[in-house]
Amino acid sequence: MNVLHIIPSMNPDSGGTSQGIRNIIPELEKLGIKNEVVCLDDPSDKFLTKDPFINTALGPSKGPWQYSSKLIPWLFENIGRFDVIIVNALWLYHGYAFRKALKKYQKAYGNGDVKTPKFFVMPHGMLDPYFQQAPERKIKALRNWLYWKLIESKLVNTADGMLFTCEAELLLARKPFYPYHPKKEFNVGYGAEVPPVYNDRMTSAFFEKCPEVKGQPYFLFLSRIHEKKGVDHLIEAYSNVLDTFENNGIDNATSVLPKLVIAGPGIETPFGKRIEELVATSTKLHESVYFPGMLAGDAKWGAFYAAEAFVLVSHQENFGIAVVEALACGKPVLISKQVNIWHEIIEGGGGIVEDDTTLGAIKILKGWNKLTRDEIEAMGANALRVYENYFRIETAAKKLKEVLNEY
Repeated sequence: MNVLHIIPSMNPDSGGTSQGIRNIIPELEKLGIKNEVVCLDDPSDKFLTKDPFINTALGPSKGPWQYSSKLIPWLFENIGRFDVIIVNALWLYHGYAFRKALKKYQKAYGNGDVKTPKFFVMPHGMLDPYFQQAPERKIKALRNWLYWKLIESKLVNTADGMLFTCEAELLLARKPFYPYHPKKEFNVGYGAEVPPVYNDRMTSAFFEKCPEVKGQPYFLFLSRIHEKKGVDHLIEAYSNVLDTFENNGIDNATSVLPKLVIAGPGIETPFGKRIEELVATSTKLHESVYFPGMLAGDAKWGAFYAAEAFVLVSHQENFGIAVVEALACGKPVLISKQVNIWHEIIEGGGGIVEDDTTLGAIKILKGWNKLTRDEIEAMGANALRVYENYFRIETAAKKLKEVLNEY
């Protein structure tokens, strides 16, 4: 079976969708499924050279719609090579282009012996009601509604099936738009690869990026520094807890709570600069909160392995690759209920879950601080079991293969 994955960008900075594809392709290959990717990145982008699979870049794309005049011709010429095509993500040019190319292909070859490939859409959380309900997204919500009526509903409702990463995503996708009547819905799961075995090079690489926390306990946030990720609530909560300790007469309160490492791209954005200024203008935060930037390779895994816990109080998180990577490293995860895999975390005892608010983040931090060392170690062991039971990438690949074979 030959599968084509269509995605706007394979840039690691663009989020977990590209990483999810990179995670699952090697496992699909082991199951006898051949894979290619077509994206709209600039062919000269260095991150494309690291992929072991064929990755055709037809960019650089133009504008917020990520338009590329090369995509429809390429798809028309290559659609026939594939048994299955998976359109990853919504709301951008690549989905529209695929439908146009498919219709052109069917018109040219539909009456002959040429087989038209099956196609599936994997929205990666982009049908979550959050994007239509968030107060700051009113204009974008209207845009999405119009786009749905004119373009996107035709892609979704004519696909052979919709692929979801977890049950929560599948159920939430039914709420924000109509007409929404996909032919089939499949919870194929998602996952992360088993992390590399720990070695000292990893922590050394991380401490080179963030020397301030060497030898000290810390919480790790590793994601885009973006308003959706709840970074502002996390820092406000962290500050509040430090104030509480001081008000209760605890000397040197900043030594009682683990430090906070905010790692990831986005510090250069207006939101990122606001967060950075918030920390810089507070003495107690300046001594406890650090921004090492984007972490990759040994530095990333060193950050996971040396952390006390992973924290993400996101307002919307379809799956959370970094959450699962933390679980795979045996680290408790401190997350909001808006991370769609929170049910599995609670059921398995692998972390603490609260609301995606400042108060919720305060409850998480105070709840963590009440744990004994034995309870923390037990939660870490539970976190690893949650990963093994629910989120191994091999399991997701087998589920996806079953769906693709059946339909």
